[in-house]
Amino acid sequence: MAEDIIRISSGNATAAVKTFGAQLTSLCVNGAEYLWQGDDRWWGGQAPVLFPIVGCVRDGHATSGAGPCTMRRHGVARDYQHEVVETTADHVTLRLDANDETLAAYPYPFRLEMTYALDGATLTQSFAVTNTGTAPIPFCVGGHPAFFVPLPGTDGERWEDYELAFEEPWSYDTPVMAPGELWDWNTRVSLIDDTDVLPLTRELFAHDTVVLEGVPQSRVTLRSRKSGAGIRVDFAGMDYLGIWSAGGAKGDAPFLAIEPWTGTATRTDEDDALEHKQGVIIAKPGERVVRSFSITVL
Repeated sequence: MAEDIIRISSGNATAAVKTFGAQLTSLCVNGAEYLWQGDDRWWGGQAPVLFPIVGCVRDGHATSGAGPCTMRRHGVARDYQHEVVETTADHVTLRLDANDETLAAYPYPFRLEMTYALDGATLTQSFAVTNTGTAPIPFCVGGHPAFFVPLPGTDGERWEDYELAFEEPWSYDTPVMAPGELWDWNTRVSLIDDTDVLPLTRELFAHDTVVLEGVPQSRVTLRSRKSGAGIRVDFAGMDYLGIWSAGGAKGDAPFLAIEPWTGTATRTDEDDALEHKQGVIIAKPGERVVRSFSITVL
């Protein structure tokens, strides 16, 4: 498995991207590493690219207008070497074209271009999906970057000193994860009640991931109540946000994943057609669809 790494920089910030999976593998500001570096004690990943599904389809199988699909969680993009097509001092673009293996799992011709661009302490991650076939293609994209908690340079802080801050007070009831890693959107649990903060607790992840929809101004900030250190994620055009850490209520994983998505895992009340998945994008033949989000170290 190739692990070639492309490095980019802007001002006092640097980032690195693996060509395998087109995965972000480092985000540093003033020499301090903010991106989770992976540890199999909790989770060996860092920031996988999610395409053409987010989360799971029922029992790993789905139907589509082009035939049956068989994919593990988060799809196929993270499992292949991506070609570097352009690189400058502050940005890199990588490309994955459909191949015989991807077509066996997801029977649609596509081109996926991932661009990472640094502008000072802001990193923008862009997904460009082109339908290279002759029929409409259904897909979702999503990011999965995880960050150290506590953040670097905050000696003496604890996980519980952190919170997620929103741009305005709001209320939200989160759906519940059902067996098979599907989502029951008809069973909801109160999560945010007319407030602009969500304190981090281990109990938040007792049932795995928290899914948010309709986040005010499509912006969330992970910040310390003690030092004020923080990371802001902006994700206009991506309607869902996953929040996850490993280990559930009894966990001690020192990271938090903040995951902008265009869609979600299969709902319990959905059928198995990719075209019917919540948040699915349908690209016409020849159409190129772009979505992006940005990470800013504050």
